Amino acid sequence: MVSFDHRQPGTPELTWANSKQLRAVPELDLAGVDRAVVFAAHPDDETLGAGGTVHRLIRAGTSVRVIVATLGENSHPNSPTHTRQSLSRVRHQEMADAVDVITAGSSAPEYLALPDGGLTAQALTDPVSEAVAWVAQGRQPLAVVTWVEDGHPDHEILAAQVQQAAGAAAVRCVQYPIWWWHWGAPHKLPRGLVHVPLSNEDRDAKQQALEHHASQVRPLSEQPGDEVLLGPHILEHFERDREHFILSAPHQTPVFNRVHSESEDPWNVDSSRYEHRKRDVLIASLPRELYPRALDIGCSTGALTAQLAAHVGMLTAVDASDVALGKARARLTKQGLKNVHLRHAVLPGQWDPAWTELDLIVVSEVGYFCSAEQWNELLSLCTRALSPEGHLVLCHWRHPIKDWPLDGDDVHREARRRRNLTRLVAHREADFEIDIYARTQRGRS
Repeated sequence: MVSFDHRQPGTPELTWANSKQLRAVPELDLAGVDRAVVFAAHPDDETLGAGGTVHRLIRAGTSVRVIVATLGENSHPNSPTHTRQSLSRVRHQEMADAVDVITAGSSAPEYLALPDGGLTAQALTDPVSEAVAWVAQGRQPLAVVTWVEDGHPDHEILAAQVQQAAGAAAVRCVQYPIWWWHWGAPHKLPRGLVHVPLSNEDRDAKQQALEHHASQVRPLSEQPGDEVLLGPHILEHFERDREHFILSAPHQTPVFNRVHSESEDPWNVDSSRYEHRKRDVLIASLPRELYPRALDIGCSTGALTAQLAAHVGMLTAVDASDVALGKARARLTKQGLKNVHLRHAVLPGQWDPAWTELDLIVVSEVGYFCSAEQWNELLSLCTRALSPEGHLVLCHWRHPIKDWPLDGDDVHREARRRRNLTRLVAHREADFEIDIYARTQRGRS
C-alpha cells in the first residue's frame, strides 16, 4: 500500500473526514431502478463498495444479481494454516452469508470462480455479456462494478469489460472504488464522482455483512502470514453514511439512437428560445465570415450545422447517432444545402486521420458525453487538426448533466488549461458558455 502526504507546508492535514469536496459531490439518482447487477472481483468487494446501496435497492423492490469473478484464494499467499483451495472454500461461504444479509435473503451470489489475480477479458466476456443482457431488460437498469482506475488489476479488468458491455447496451454503469481511498487525494476527486446516502438500516446491514467476511476483517491465526487484511484503518473508509461511485460514460450510439427514436426533437432545437439564441450567439462570435474547411462534432439533427453551412466552404458534420444523422440529412436536403458531408463516428475513437488543416472545428453540446480521458483525447485531436489560422469553438450548457461524468464547466475548464490553445473569444452566461480558441503560436506563453 502506498502512503501519500496531502499536506501543504503550514496548513492543517487534509483528510477524507474534513474534505469539503467529498461532501459536496452530487447524489446518484436511483429512482425507478428495477434491475441491477453488481459485479465484484473478489468476495468482500461487493460489501465494501456497494453493500449499503444493494440493501437500499432491495428495500425499494429492485431485482438484484450479485456476481463475483474470483474466490479470492490468493488473499493470504503465505498462510501456514490455509491452502488456496481451503481459503477459496472459506471465502465462498463468507460471500454467501454476506450477500444473504445485504439482499435480505432475496438473492444468492453467482460465482465465476476465475483465477484470483489472473482475470482476463476473454474469460469475462461471456458471463459479463449475459448479465448485462439480463439487466438491460429492465426499464431503469443499473450495472455496478469495481472502478477501472482502482489500482488493482482484477478490479480494472473486470470494470473495463462491464463498462464496455453496459455502454453498448445503453445500461447506466457506476463503478465503486476500493483501494483508491488509500492512495487517492481528498482534494483531487475523480470526475463523475457521485454518492448514495445510506439509512441506518442500510449501514447496519453492511456492517453485519462485513462481519461475515471474517477471513478478511480478522486474522486467520496468530501466525505470520495469517494477518488481518482489512484492519480498522481500512474499514473506516467504508463506515460512512454514504457510498461513492464514479459514473461511466455510456456508449453514445445506443444512447442517442434511443433518444432520437423516442422523440422527433429531443433537445427542442427547433422550438426552444435557448437553442435559437445560443446558435445565433455562436455564429455571431465567429472571428471570420468564411471558413474553407470545417468540422462540426456532435451535429445531432443538424440545426447548427445548417447555420454553419452558410459560413463554410465544405463542412463535415459528425454524430454518433444514425437516427440523428437521418434527421439531419432530411433538414439539409429540405434547405438545399449541398456543401455538408454527414458522417457517423463515435469520437475520439473513430477520429479520421484525414481531418487535418481544418479552418474551423465546432464542438457544441457534446463534450460532456465523453469521459474525462476521452475529452482530453478529443481536445488534443482537435488542436492538432487545426490549420495555423484555424479556430476551435466550444459551446456547452452549464447546468448539471445527469448520469454523465462531466458537465459544461468541466469541459471548458480543461480547454483553458491547454498551453497550446489561445482563447480569442469568451462568452459566459447562466445557461451556456462559448469559448473560441486558436493554436498558440511559437513565442507565446
